[in-house]
Amino acid sequence: MKNFIETCCNECWHSSENPCEQFVLCCTEGPLCHQNNECKEKFQNFNKELLYHKHDIPVIFIGMGTCGLASGAEKVKTAIEEELKKLNIEARIVPTGCIGFCAREVIVDIKLPFEKRVAYCEVTPKDVPELIKTAIIDKKIFDRKFLGIHGQGDEAHISIDQVPFFKRQHKIVLEKCGIINPDSIDEYIANGGFKALDKALRIMTPETVVKEIKDSGLRGRGGGGFSTGVKWEIALKQKNDKKYIICNADEGDPGAFMDRSVLESDPYKMVEGIMIAAYAIGASSGYVYCRAEYPLAIERILNAIAKCKEYGLLGNNILGTDFSFELKIKKGAGAFVCGEETALIASIEGKRGMPKPRPPYPSISGLFNKPTVINNVETFANVTSIINRGSNWLNAIGTKSSKGTKVFALSGNVKYSGLVEVPMGITLREVVFDIAGGIPNGKNFKAVQIGGPSGGCLPDSVMDTEIDYESLKSVGAMMGSGGFVIMDEDTCMVDVAKYFLNFIKDESCGKCVPCREGTKRLLEIIERIPTAYSEKSNKLEQLQRFKGIMHMQRLADVIKDTSLCGLGQTAPNPILSGLRYFREEYEEHLYERHCNAGVCKELLTYSIDNDICSGCGLCAKKCSVEAIVGDKKMPHYIVQEKCIKCGMCVETCRFEAITVN
Repeated sequence: MKNFIETCCNECWHSSENPCEQFVLCCTEGPLCHQNNECKEKFQNFNKELLYHKHDIPVIFIGMGTCGLASGAEKVKTAIEEELKKLNIEARIVPTGCIGFCAREVIVDIKLPFEKRVAYCEVTPKDVPELIKTAIIDKKIFDRKFLGIHGQGDEAHISIDQVPFFKRQHKIVLEKCGIINPDSIDEYIANGGFKALDKALRIMTPETVVKEIKDSGLRGRGGGGFSTGVKWEIALKQKNDKKYIICNADEGDPGAFMDRSVLESDPYKMVEGIMIAAYAIGASSGYVYCRAEYPLAIERILNAIAKCKEYGLLGNNILGTDFSFELKIKKGAGAFVCGEETALIASIEGKRGMPKPRPPYPSISGLFNKPTVINNVETFANVTSIINRGSNWLNAIGTKSSKGTKVFALSGNVKYSGLVEVPMGITLREVVFDIAGGIPNGKNFKAVQIGGPSGGCLPDSVMDTEIDYESLKSVGAMMGSGGFVIMDEDTCMVDVAKYFLNFIKDESCGKCVPCREGTKRLLEIIERIPTAYSEKSNKLEQLQRFKGIMHMQRLADVIKDTSLCGLGQTAPNPILSGLRYFREEYEEHLYERHCNAGVCKELLTYSIDNDICSGCGLCAKKCSVEAIVGDKKMPHYIVQEKCIKCGMCVETCRFEAITVN
């Protein structure tokens, strides 16, 4: 057999035009449509091949998600192909997605016949000859790049599950990411794919599907945390000739790449979840709304949709039932506001992406004024596991009010960046220090920004807070879609607030005044804080600065209380969390005119130590504004009125004579 759609004999009849209701079970347990030992053996052997339990030649897996490709996976793949050809070694190369350990890409797994799959990290083209010789020819483990063994390890070589980065994780959404070929529908089916859809269509009613999701306690993973089951229940109860399902894969938060990785690594899991949701509410059409900046994700979604149609898993009378469903992809233009569900709907309708007042909610009147359920990629990816394992299974994971797991994208000043999936209830400290490895280069931890640009920056004093929806809100943050940006002692919190406010201001749709004008005013106030005023400067201007700062809290509260959508309502969070936890730093900038992190240029003073300066004049040559003067072989000095604080002189000086205060 070459694929599951290929009939094993003349008695096997499944096709997209003539679907068999037992097709999914037939693939892994079959054939069920007829009894034939020879055919059964064909299916069994094919499944073993797809699960890599049976193969005669080495199999080489290469992580080729966006992070892997950025690290040089394509070059590594080419080097492996050339080396295999050179040594006349027959092997199979399988592209996979991202396993999550982005900091250690390129990740290459090698599985020899009848041996365990071994993962190697940070592989470069230069490593390839030694890797091939050691792992394939000598059949030994290449220790220099060893990461872990898939399965049971030994005293000398640990299991990949025991690697600190993976040890505390609980993978549901990411279970097969980086493990299977994301372009192969056959591999997905062999690994249990579409069994949840099969179960829903054959033995469950829409009502029982909704109840199962509701009882599981699954909440929307896009940020709001609304009950997924309740949302589906509302849509199910609506009497309408047309209903829609929308998957929000827009993912506009800076530092967030959770949805992208899932789409690149296991797109069928999301597609199956969407189909189950469509069956549950009675929808016949669906959209995946994905930003155009994710070309690889879009490519793999389109491939998944095409393969599902070919296999009769999308289209009319799916698996021989009366359930029909069509799925399309809609490319977004990268507007952050289109992550808000009513703005997203407007974008799909061909309108400008702007939020609408609610109610009515999309579950009642959404796309084209029809009942519409909108969930994000991670939410849909949870659905298949819940249907397969039951609501009680998910209920046993997490906290009382927040069930299951959450996927986070770790980035910033941290030892190990990447994608992690952790059970609800784990603490922020455990994620930063146990999983991500803490702060590199001996620096101290300062803050973690969680919840995207509308989230909050949390200090060390609240790092023992559990990760769940309510706990994060209580400390001034929010779950958000899953961005997790870690900052060290060299980070200026005033500058961080300025960065996020600038982002929010630019991304505001401009529909409501509080968000459109309020974020601009907040940004202006923040920008004034580090401004250096000379003695000759306008005193009224300085007074305005202090007045603005005094009213900053009040303005933030007004924006929060009166904005139309979630973007505006959470826009002041960077300011509010900054004032709550880092007020001393704000006051230091304001009153002492000092930035301890050395980030705010206008508050920096560059000076030359005359005892160290040799008078070489190199710094003066590099100064673009001629702010450094002095005779040759004599100590130089900086004219402060001319200095633009570019820092070029510090980088140039070989004697470390220039200091920054």
